[in-house]
Amino acid sequence: MRIKTLIAGVCGLAVAPLTGVGTADAATAASTLQLPFPCGETWVGSSKSSAHTAGYEIDFNGSATDGNADLGRTVVAAGAGTVIMSEYRRTDGFGNVIKIRHSDGTVTLYAHLNARSVSKGATVRQGQKIGTLGKSSAKYSLIAHLHYEQRTSSGTIVPAKFNGATFKYPNQTLTSRNCGGGSTQTQTGNGGGGNPYSATQICGSGFKQIDSQNLGSAGKVVLLYSAATGQNCVTTLRNSGSGKAAVTAYLQVQGKARKTDAGSYQYYAGPVKDTARKTCVKWGGAIGSAKYDSPLEHCD
Repeated sequence: MRIKTLIAGVCGLAVAPLTGVGTADAATAASTLQLPFPCGETWVGSSKSSAHTAGYEIDFNGSATDGNADLGRTVVAAGAGTVIMSEYRRTDGFGNVIKIRHSDGTVTLYAHLNARSVSKGATVRQGQKIGTLGKSSAKYSLIAHLHYEQRTSSGTIVPAKFNGATFKYPNQTLTSRNCGGGSTQTQTGNGGGGNPYSATQICGSGFKQIDSQNLGSAGKVVLLYSAATGQNCVTTLRNSGSGKAAVTAYLQVQGKARKTDAGSYQYYAGPVKDTARKTCVKWGGAIGSAKYDSPLEHCD
């Protein structure tokens, strides 16, 4: 993590990697993970912070001279998987943090986020937006950056790999190859090419469906609500899991700007979430040329 009193890009003394990190642990790191930023963006990574006890943690900034210029930029999933943590943590100084478990057991961690857009239990695609870059921490005064880790299933922090290549510690500038929306991790029971995911899986635990609209034979767009958080969630699901299509999901809470997820996706767009307790919303989505736009509704 990057401490505010240190200049961005010169984050303290380098910390030597811990001894005793076995090659078997390192070998479990997924080779298919990509940079946790949208396709084509260039980011500077550094492992030099004195707070990096394992030596393999990476702080990312788009600018090596002014980290706070990155506040609010999009952070995406390095790989497809299941969200196993999405919360604000105080004791370890991570602030807003997300952990994703991938199909081979590898876990990726994204800390100090300004905002989180996925909940625990949600299934995410590679390249799906999971939050925005920030400087949240109850323990440290920080410059905005993304603190990123790759861990084994047992929790050991290992050298990070992006696009199959190990990060060149302690510093490297990389361009994201996290392109195309990525497929979700493999699941059984997909009905021979159908969509194996439900709206509640995508939005996460606590969300219940309150409305839906078919998009011809292509699929449907679904509106969900969590009474616990006061959030609505919208996702657009394809009926077929064959190939990819242009898929869009959006949510607009009355008085707020519209939030949208759009791309070329195999299974679904979203989740798109916003707080709307006792507030009207517009919602909708599209698959190819089939689309739905709701009126202002669900105001209770």
